[in-house]
Amino acid sequence: MTSLLQNWAIKNILTGILLVGLLMLIRKLAKREYWRLAAREIRQKKSAVISFWILCLYLFVALLDSFGWRSPLQNPETGEIARHPQTQKILYDKGASVLDHLLEPLIRKREKTYSAPLADVQFTSEVQPDENGVIRRIHPPLQHPGSHLLGTDRVGVDVLYQSLKSIRTGIIIGLLTTLLAVPFAMFFGISAGYFGGFVDDLIQYLYTVLSSIPTVLFIAAFMIIFGQGLPQLCLAMGIASWTSLCRLLRGETMRLRETEFVQAAVALGSSGWKIIFRHIIPNVLHLILITAMLRFSSEVLAEAALTYLGIGVGADTMSWGVMINDARSELTRDPIIWWKLLAAFLFMIGLVLPANTFGDAVRDALDPRLRTQE
Repeated sequence: MTSLLQNWAIKNILTGILLVGLLMLIRKLAKREYWRLAAREIRQKKSAVISFWILCLYLFVALLDSFGWRSPLQNPETGEIARHPQTQKILYDKGASVLDHLLEPLIRKREKTYSAPLADVQFTSEVQPDENGVIRRIHPPLQHPGSHLLGTDRVGVDVLYQSLKSIRTGIIIGLLTTLLAVPFAMFFGISAGYFGGFVDDLIQYLYTVLSSIPTVLFIAAFMIIFGQGLPQLCLAMGIASWTSLCRLLRGETMRLRETEFVQAAVALGSSGWKIIFRHIIPNVLHLILITAMLRFSSEVLAEAALTYLGIGVGADTMSWGVMINDARSELTRDPIIWWKLLAAFLFMIGLVLPANTFGDAVRDALDPRLRTQE
């Protein structure tokens, strides 16, 4: 197998592992009464339930775009499988995801250039002779009239296809960046709050210095050093976004350190790390989950802003930020080509708004301070 085939295999395996891990975590939390009561409270809010199913739909599309395979190349005339002339090994294409196979009709319905949503003719005009040989400026008919719900871009690619393909990038940015930031925040924040002294001073100095660096400049420098791409962007955003949760966990850990059950564990001779894993982390887990839910949407919006500035994902990666960046020049045309920007905006809001709504419901259900006020 070639490297590309191995990449698809690795991608399928990693996606499967993440999916199984997520299902195991949900199953484990469902066994605890505290989380069952929180889920029951969330289900009582219609807006949270609707937001949850919208997020599940986005996640399902992202999963369809994460699993894929490569197909053998075939001779279009004879249908025979292509082989290497010397080694006789089967030649494969670049591969496609399940979503690509489902959207193959949209991929094949390619136009020459721009076309408006559900249009029958090309958006830009051309100079062509009419039946009498008179040169006129006309809008040529499309090869696939009325079949592009959100129009096409400069090279005739369907905008709906680009918007759906960008969902996976948005989900990866939100999830991976959050998963990278949370361990940093947990380790440094809880360590500083529990051990105090020199450890606390050192960690405070670390996140104070990091917070003093403008996030955009830090990410720009990181991308210049390590290259531009989706993994590099996730890593840079994860490193730059853990400080706020670290401060929150430090303060909460300092409060929990003085509680009676922690002092009792110390008196019984329990080690510091044993107390942290048994008593501290379970009591700050709701803060971690609430912050992670609310950070998710912020990271999705940050990717769009960073890509617009030219320091986000590369142009070869489909994302809403790339679509917005491409639409920047299209808005200066006369007439304005508006549908690509609108599509990116609607799909991005369709993910961010439900994430914020569901995150607020999770906060209301898990935050003990809000429960006591009720």
